[in-house]
This record gives sequence, C-alpha cells and structure tokens, in this order.
Amino acid sequence: MLRAADSIWKTDTGRARAENEDNAYARPPLYVVADGMEGAQAGEVASALAVDEFRGGLVAEGTPEQRLTERVQAANRRIYETAHQKLEHEGMGTTLTAVYLDDSNLAVAHVGDSRAYIFRDGELIRLTHDHSLVEELIRRGKLTPEQAAAHPQRSIITRALGIEPEVEVDTWTYPMRAGDVVLLCSDGLTSMIDEARIASVLAGQSDLNAAGERLIAEANEAGGRDNITVVLFRHRHP
Repeated sequence: MLRAADSIWKTDTGRARAENEDNAYARPPLYVVADGMEGAQAGEVASALAVDEFRGGLVAEGTPEQRLTERVQAANRRIYETAHQKLEHEGMGTTLTAVYLDDSNLAVAHVGDSRAYIFRDGELIRLTHDHSLVEELIRRGKLTPEQAAAHPQRSIITRALGIEPEVEVDTWTYPMRAGDVVLLCSDGLTSMIDEARIASVLAGQSDLNAAGERLIAEANEAGGRDNITVVLFRHRHP
C-alpha cells in the first residue's frame, strides 16, 4: 500500500485579479482543486461550495471513481440550486479536479480546465484533459498547442459544475509508485508557465512547500493573469 507522505496547498490571487475565486482541499487520501468561473457571478462561492462537498469524505460504497463522481454530482446540484435561489449567484460555476489515493492507485474525477499531473522520474505526466474550446480545437487538429497558448478564447471552458442539473464527469485510475509527486493546479499556473518549466521546478525542489512557492512565484513573474492554486503531495510505502 502507498500513502501520502507529505502534502501542501497554496493559493495566490495573482497580479491581475481583485479577488481569489480558487479553492482547494488537501487531506489524505483526498485532494481537490476548484476554480470559480472567470466572468461568472460569485465564482468564489461556487468553488467554495464544490470543495465543501468533499470535506466529509467519500461515501462508503462503490469504486473510488464512483465515490468521487457521487461527490462531484452532489457539488454540481448544490451549486446549481444555490445559483437559482439567489439573483446575485445566477450563472456561477466552477471547475473541479479531485483525486483519491486508494492503496496503490490514484482515482481522478475531473470537470473543466484545472489539471492533475504525476511527476515521476523527472517526467511530468498530465492526467487530465481540459474541457475547453482550445483543447477541442487541438484535438481536431485546427490549433497547435503553441497557438492555443496565445489564443484569445483560451479561457473559454466547455464543461463546468453548476451550469446544468447534471454534469458529465471524466474519471480515470492510475497506478502509483513510491516517490511519485502528484500536482493539482488551477489554470492560473498552467496558463503562465509551461509544463517543461513546471517539471524543472519539481525536479529542483525536493521540499514540496518550497516547490509550491516557486511555482506560484514564477506564474506571477510571468504575468499572474489569474488566480493561482497548487496542491502537491508525495507518496511513500507505509
């Protein structure tokens, strides 16, 4: 069995936003990042509601993927209902990426354009696919990743919590190894620094707290156009 040895989460408003609409949860074996929708009303409320749904842990029955999905759907319903109860919350939504460590496997549930990665043997492995307009154009061969990074509509997401009564949730399970570092982050990180640089920071900092601080600092140095949230944890044998 593998367990989380150490974990941290850090968030920063960035240099362009007045408020921080990101939220996160990091308590082994469950980790969550939520990014309130840019331009939507009360994005910070939506992301907080999403994270709050996970604080009680997962239901006891089902596979880890099913248990994560149940919580995501519950969060979606809660945000959707809240948005329809108060005019000031109308139209709010959030991304959500959640992972659960079960024995030697990592279960992932994902909606939106926050991301999950594994850093293993010097390589950064992306676990999630963005639900975004530019990602869809990349898959269709109409944009290169380099073009997508500068695209004027790169912030438009195609799937989020709180918009409809039900949401489609992507789930996967990945085998883990001792020493793996898992990174969850909002797009305020990945829109500012590329994956090669993220890998370089993780390779150069064995201390996760220092690595998290460095990632946020570099995202701000690159412009800090959005809120930046980073969750990091490392696995070890018990």
